[in-house]
Amino acid sequence: MFLRLLTESFRRQRRRKALAGLAILLGTTAVTAMLALATTIGDRIHKELAAYGANITVYPAADQLEVKVGGVDVKPVSGGAYLHESDLAKLRAIFWANNITGVSPELPLQVLVKTGTGTDVDATATGLWFDHALSKGGTALKTGAVALHPWWKVQGAWPREQATNTESAEAAIGAALAGRLNVKAGDVIQVEGHPGDASRALTLHLTGVVSTGDNSENQLLLPLDAAQQIAGTPDAVRRVEVSARTKPEDAFARKDPDSLSPKQREIWYCRPYANSIAYQIREAIPGARAEQVRRVEQSEGTVLKRISGLMWLISAAALLAAGFAVSAAMATAILERQAEIGLMRSLGASKSTVAMLFYAEAGLLAVFAGGLGYLAGSGLAGWLGARIFAGDGPVALSSLLIPVLFPVVVTLALVVAVAGSTPAIRRALTTDPSAILRANA
Repeated sequence: MFLRLLTESFRRQRRRKALAGLAILLGTTAVTAMLALATTIGDRIHKELAAYGANITVYPAADQLEVKVGGVDVKPVSGGAYLHESDLAKLRAIFWANNITGVSPELPLQVLVKTGTGTDVDATATGLWFDHALSKGGTALKTGAVALHPWWKVQGAWPREQATNTESAEAAIGAALAGRLNVKAGDVIQVEGHPGDASRALTLHLTGVVSTGDNSENQLLLPLDAAQQIAGTPDAVRRVEVSARTKPEDAFARKDPDSLSPKQREIWYCRPYANSIAYQIREAIPGARAEQVRRVEQSEGTVLKRISGLMWLISAAALLAAGFAVSAAMATAILERQAEIGLMRSLGASKSTVAMLFYAEAGLLAVFAGGLGYLAGSGLAGWLGARIFAGDGPVALSSLLIPVLFPVVVTLALVVAVAGSTPAIRRALTTDPSAILRANA
């Protein structure tokens, strides 16, 4: 009998049930979309803000001289301290190795450029990784300066690192320096270690002209091993830029880990703060000092907090609106069924039985509408992600569905349906059934 009443309710009040279901559907669609975006928003914002540069820099510890002028930290660079390129593979073994998305070592040096026209020009060259596989333990990260500086534009092609040998190498040249030397992509130049050390000369085949918008336009950009050969410093790097996915900084992140208790230090160490990742880099690379770039890191944290807050606000508003809509639809449905309620009560049905009938209707409606809302919200999240974060490209359908969200969304739909139905159900159960029957006689 209970199942028959339940079935008849859906058959005879299809319009009311459709309105309540639509409210739940819209609410759960919005919530699913916000939750799905929230699970990846940190990575997407990190990718978008990568244009500001790396958020961690690594220097030789010997180069760090603390001098403050006008409250500004000045760290002059000496000429002789280096890090080892071979040590950079250790970045793939730290606790937060999977959060490191880019690594770009640099080796600046002064060179003498000979173009074949009889004019020798002093210039700055920088050795870089362009498309390098940083691997340890069988896993590799394809990285380099091009990945960490997406705003760099090249007319031609980037140098190939594997093309370097003892006599020649490929290189890119900054647009400003190319104008001074009157060279272009495809030309050949010769460089010597400064000042004019012919014993470390190298022939460079220019593969592209680079526009960067900064001082790099006045430099030669070489593969790192070529720069090491010219400088006579094998395995040496002067500076390393690291891009990592991090947790926004809070008061705990700014604590000195050496001043914390062992338990608190472990918690600090196991959170992906920029400071904790920098601390692990210092542990992994001998003689290194790693620091967060606060301009980039704080911008990322601020944007993430504001967007996350907006998402939670939208989700709460959607659920609240769905609850009010369900409440209004259920109140109208129960008002239309007052005679049925009075008859059931007169025939001996208890208040709990009547309440269970209406809650079962609301529950079935919530599960069905919540499931549809999960599917619609997952599609909406993919559409919004593709529009807001244009670099994501097409998204596969399988990647849109996040299984862990399904029980969460259905549970929220049940909570909304039950909460919205309760006031109308309680009001119906407090009415005297004999008064209802007399009124409908």
